[in-house]
Amino acid sequence: MNDEELAMKCRNLLIVTEGFPTYGGLAGRDLEAISQGLEEIVDENYLQYRLRSTEYLGEKMIEAGVPIIEPPGGHAIYIDAKRFLPNLKPEEYPGQSIVCELFIEGGLRTCEIGSVMFGKHDKQTGKFIPAMMELVRLAIPRRVYTQSHIDYVAEVVIEVFKKRNEMKGYKIVYEAPMLRHFTAKFKPV
Repeated sequence: MNDEELAMKCRNLLIVTEGFPTYGGLAGRDLEAISQGLEEIVDENYLQYRLRSTEYLGEKMIEAGVPIIEPPGGHAIYIDAKRFLPNLKPEEYPGQSIVCELFIEGGLRTCEIGSVMFGKHDKQTGKFIPAMMELVRLAIPRRVYTQSHIDYVAEVVIEVFKKRNEMKGYKIVYEAPMLRHFTAKFKPV
């Protein structure tokens, strides 16, 4: 599209109705992967390995003092961003700060589940209403990570945790009217 404003409106509508633009259609390969996944998730040996890998990652992080939600989940580790960055206010988006730093430090793609996703401004007072929790999700994809990958993730998270006192917050410079966490743009505070 030649009109950037119209393109942005279309992308935002697409997220609500179809999904994120990069999801695309489901190719045969994707359908086959879903089918294979449905078979694997009932295999007790696979489940034991998957749960143990996630638990291992959680143990490494806890041992280093990284605050996580305990016990570790079966598919993800959730970092408690409020405790990780207690110096940042919710409106400075501590979870987003961690997400950005993990990507810069080690290329880790994670997800903020906090005030970017669920926070809002009261329309009458203009006051910021933060999310109940400030989390960062480290999802463990099925059949993707080896033991060395899990160790690498732990190393990157621990390195970022060591630098936490130097980390700054972010502010939103663009947000969509719906589901802003998919397309918001940020600037360091």
